Amino acid sequence: MNKTQTILVVDPETDFLDWVQHQLQTPTTRVITATKSDEAFKIFREEQPELLIAETHLNPISGMELLAKVRQFDSNAMVILTSAFGTTQAVIEGMKLGAFDFLRKEALPFNLKVVVDAALKQQAETRAATTFKPQLTVEEHQDSIVGKSEAMQQVFKLIGRVSHSDAPVMITGESGTGKEIVARAIHHYSQREAKSFVAINCAAIPEQLLESELFGHEKGSFTGATNQRIGRFEQCHGGTLFLDEIGDMPMPLQGKILRVLQDGEYSRVGGNTTLKSDVRIIAATNRNLEQEVANKTFREDLFYRLNVVRIHLPPLRQRTEDIRLLAEYFLKKVTTQKHLPHLRLSEEAVRVLEGHAWPGNVRELENTIQRVCVLATSDLLLPKDIPLGALETPAEGVAANAISGLAAHAPVTVEAAIEVLLKAAQAKPGTELLPWLEHEFTLFAMRATQGNQVRASKLLGITRATLRKRIERYGITKELNIQ
Repeated sequence: MNKTQTILVVDPETDFLDWVQHQLQTPTTRVITATKSDEAFKIFREEQPELLIAETHLNPISGMELLAKVRQFDSNAMVILTSAFGTTQAVIEGMKLGAFDFLRKEALPFNLKVVVDAALKQQAETRAATTFKPQLTVEEHQDSIVGKSEAMQQVFKLIGRVSHSDAPVMITGESGTGKEIVARAIHHYSQREAKSFVAINCAAIPEQLLESELFGHEKGSFTGATNQRIGRFEQCHGGTLFLDEIGDMPMPLQGKILRVLQDGEYSRVGGNTTLKSDVRIIAATNRNLEQEVANKTFREDLFYRLNVVRIHLPPLRQRTEDIRLLAEYFLKKVTTQKHLPHLRLSEEAVRVLEGHAWPGNVRELENTIQRVCVLATSDLLLPKDIPLGALETPAEGVAANAISGLAAHAPVTVEAAIEVLLKAAQAKPGTELLPWLEHEFTLFAMRATQGNQVRASKLLGITRATLRKRIERYGITKELNIQ
């Protein structure tokens, strides 16, 4: 006969408790309930259930505080948090405190049983073999990563899980998706939070200067080195070093980064002294590093050293349910910082935002909202107040949305893409196809690279001089939502 398992559910709503009990109660699973957190803690100590399911909004103490108390009482306690309004901070804090999972109530009908079964299975294995001591410190932190989509909820959970370790993290995603913000969140919730967080863009610093920037140099080590310089590894000793665009790092430097990861040792440029480094490295890239490894342009051994934990940030076009939330967040942020009047988005304005492909992702949306705030003539924002609405014709909108839809379903054939573009051009009478395509591709490349002409020309496969001519010919500078 199977051993009976006990699940304790605490929630202020009795109807919800009845529903959960009906969903989970079986001949081998006993479900007991409570409506208050102090009552639940007392039951937990007496019954020692295999699983606790707790709402975050409880009295007299919150579900987060109950989680901390339960984990102090039993470091192996298995807890699932639930909430109808799970903020970024709550999800990260809950996972950091050792919660097995954090579920939004709207998704419970679809995933409650699956997650509960996984939790009970892990608890059985944990009680039989392992011990785990969670990080129990809760810190106040203003939300800076915004999203309610399932993809972003998974990102928040990973941040919480990796924050208590020093393992290297690889953050992937298109430009503008918020990779540095995620890196800062990992640092903030880690034990290194009191030390420095230093960010380096490996693509923005010339190759000959990047080594000195990272490791420092001795006086006289090269022309212009008139003084000793302390590098970033020394500056953030005990903290976190964020290497953005790691895929653009030159091969010789990759070997030196590998040495730091393996041995914690490095030397300044022109120096003979071996220095020690206690730095957690978080790397980010918008490139396919697996392909770069296959092409021998990125070291395989460094890739595996950096890719211990991977967090992927989806492009904004694949999480349209977050666009309204992000737009409102940026509205509040900008109006507060700039001491501007309160602004509201109309439903029509939201639809304009949700209908855009956002090649520049969250960064482009933030810049757009900043521009909206500066140019607004009333407190209610209409489609005419959104720069996209004024700049994007119906034909262009069709093309952007259709190509975005194609991009989400690989593989995309050349024939399918051409058919979409032809239909988009036909939607605008009088359009000359090739000049229109040249304009659209140039504008897309400039937005995708945030106005970086070197990267945009590489993306298009043309020279920088040709790109400049196109920008001037089509007046693209005026169309960019880049500040």
